[in-house]
Amino acid sequence: MKIAFVGKGGSGKTTLSSLFIRHLAANEAPVVAVDADINQHLGAALGLTEEEAAQLPAMGAQLPLIKEYLRGSNPRIASADTMIKTTPPGAGSRLLRVREDNPVYQACARPVRLDGEGEEVRLMATGPFTESDLGVACYHSKVGAVELCLNHLVDGPDEYVVVDMTAGSDSFASGMFTRFDMTFLVAEPTLKGISVYRQYKEYARDFGVALKVVGNKVQGRDDVEFLRAEAGEDLLVTVGHSDWVRAMEKGRPPRFELLEADNRMALQALQDAADDSYPQRDWARYTEQMVHFHLRNAESWGNAKTGADLAQQVDPGFVLGEQHGAAIPRPAPQPA
Repeated sequence: MKIAFVGKGGSGKTTLSSLFIRHLAANEAPVVAVDADINQHLGAALGLTEEEAAQLPAMGAQLPLIKEYLRGSNPRIASADTMIKTTPPGAGSRLLRVREDNPVYQACARPVRLDGEGEEVRLMATGPFTESDLGVACYHSKVGAVELCLNHLVDGPDEYVVVDMTAGSDSFASGMFTRFDMTFLVAEPTLKGISVYRQYKEYARDFGVALKVVGNKVQGRDDVEFLRAEAGEDLLVTVGHSDWVRAMEKGRPPRFELLEADNRMALQALQDAADDSYPQRDWARYTEQMVHFHLRNAESWGNAKTGADLAQQVDPGFVLGEQHGAAIPRPAPQPA
């Protein structure tokens, strides 16, 4: 299943997403972790040194390879050059799976053994916003590589893709916010922290985005009551000070099993909420939303950029689906 961590800058979403990834790996679940934030810190939060994190391949730099692989033999896509971040799969497209090996993972993912222990996850990163990008590039072009991969990903209920998203409402600059079974919004018990929740809730409402709030940096009952009053039933768990996290931030994390019991319980609550959301996934609606944003992007800028009618890339008989890790044909319309 696909899980996003969002929140305002400095809320602690990268720290919490890294803890959640560790929790899943400790439970022997297959995990693909994706750092899609403009500030690339997930690798360090998972125990990489600065040098190791800097050596992670940038997905944005591998976009031509990603497009060519995913295009496969899809006859609706004339060339990889005509693919954009929202291009949906169709008959002949290659799909990605969490547990497989493929050229996209070989080029963009690196195995990370968490803090030198036995558990290992795949880590992918969009790549940092560099000095050469200033004034000539948009960070969302880098995130587009993630969106394209998510559009072509067939995942099951017992495997996890965890994405550390861009901060604040920047997550809505593309249709990627609809790609997740569960979105965890990390909110501090402040007016600024809760304002991001309100904005996200309003934007996501029309698209059926499953949203839960994780209260972070909570210091007492008053903080909990504040978050409960503002987020209501959307507040799932709260997290306070952690000596384990403090040691991790100093580069000296203890064994993960030594994480405080209440924080381990909070992480399990996140997993339970994510697991409960997966049966609600509607593959037909998932595909329809993909097509919706593709057509919007095609009309807005994609057709002009590629010189092609990108609406023709939509395969009306194709619905992405879990069965056999391939596509499920869309039922033929019934006569009126």
